[in-house]
Amino acid sequence: MKFVDEVKIQVASGRGGPGAITFRRESFAPRGGPDGGDGGKGGDVIFRTSKHINSLVDYKPYKKYYAENGQGGGASNCSGHHGADMLMIVPEGTIIRDSETNEVLFDLTDSNEINFLQGGRGGKGNAFFKTSVNQAPEYAQPGEDNHNREIVLELKLIADVGIIGFPNAGKSTLISRISAAKPKIADYPFTTLTPNLGVVKVGDYSNFVVADIPGLIKGAHQGVGLGIQFLKHIERTSLFVHIVDVSGMSGRDPIQDFQDINYEIEQYDEMSKEKDGFFPLKTREQIVVLNKIDLVPADQIEKIKQTFKKKFNVNTFAISGVTGKNINELLQTMAEKVIASKTGANDQEQGQH
Repeated sequence: MKFVDEVKIQVASGRGGPGAITFRRESFAPRGGPDGGDGGKGGDVIFRTSKHINSLVDYKPYKKYYAENGQGGGASNCSGHHGADMLMIVPEGTIIRDSETNEVLFDLTDSNEINFLQGGRGGKGNAFFKTSVNQAPEYAQPGEDNHNREIVLELKLIADVGIIGFPNAGKSTLISRISAAKPKIADYPFTTLTPNLGVVKVGDYSNFVVADIPGLIKGAHQGVGLGIQFLKHIERTSLFVHIVDVSGMSGRDPIQDFQDINYEIEQYDEMSKEKDGFFPLKTREQIVVLNKIDLVPADQIEKIKQTFKKKFNVNTFAISGVTGKNINELLQTMAEKVIASKTGANDQEQGQH
């Protein structure tokens, strides 16, 4: 299935049906009174999240989504049928923006449902307006008008941990080893063309979700490679696992790779800082992982670890995604940091109440 994470569409609720202007005409009631029924309510536009979809691809072919109009009222005090709602099923993590102002209208981060646009109310029929003074009103209300809006649906995946690094550094291999996710894996750049999600279980810890982000290379903020179009999918994460290839097989320098990826993150922050509620990616804690150590002598690995400590003041994990060496220790640390971040967030939320 094609991965689509942004679409621009027009949505509209339904108009209310008009009230009826009718009078009783039975033979036994030659001067029957008004019996015009009320119009039906127009349908609403409702957004509902689902755990079972992870793309906006269903909204790519069509640009307009309209709820049904309410039916007009009828004789014999019959009310018109309400218009059917337009139900929009979207993935968790979908943001609804105004297409003109880019303002965030709703952020659907959890399983929930919102009534985005309400349909117009149905008009009252002439029976409603009968009084002792006016026994035969010849007027009724028109239905209320509908509401319409052009919006942008933007998907940001909900994950606790974001896996970043150059193409072919081993991101997909790691996520396939630590979760049930089965991304395509091959020895060439851009094997992964869409973000992959995996659910990880470590010992007695709760589940946490990991996402690997494809196509991030030097110059990505200027459109090189796959650009930075997927970085928005790790805006919600509390922790980055930064995979660095130390094998030398790619011809790149691991120290320079680490610097280049962080520079692209800083550039993304600079371009996104005006967004509502944006939280800079560079502030996220990173676990730096030296991958493919099965292809490098131990003394060289130690030298690289010391360089990272001296140059960036960061400790590193040395693993092999292929053989599984040291991955359990990495998972334990990831789980502890995710739990700590969630506990800290809950404590902060309780302090605000």
